[in-house]
Amino acid sequence: MQATTQKRRKIAAKPATDHLAERIRETLLLLGGEAHRRDVIASVARETGLDIKNIPEDFEAAVILSFEEALRDEVRRAAHGFYLKFGEGSHRWSVKLPETAH
Repeated sequence: MQATTQKRRKIAAKPATDHLAERIRETLLLLGGEAHRRDVIASVARETGLDIKNIPEDFEAAVILSFEEALRDEVRRAAHGFYLKFGEGSHRWSVKLPETAH
């Protein structure tokens, strides 16, 4: 019974991570496709009603973890379009812009 409960919790936690990754994507698109991660975190915090002058460390860590997990997972990276503009270790987060119709 306990194993089943743990599996359900893990399954329920995944959509929250994807939801946060989607917020990150939307924020990056609003910021022109790229921004320093501190600006993305502040913007997502503002959207959720948090005081951007006093962002909780656990919220900041959750945003960073969400981006990094999506970046490491090939399917999620492709779905969200995430990449690091200046390579591994960069704090400049980027998203591939949707192609515009001509």
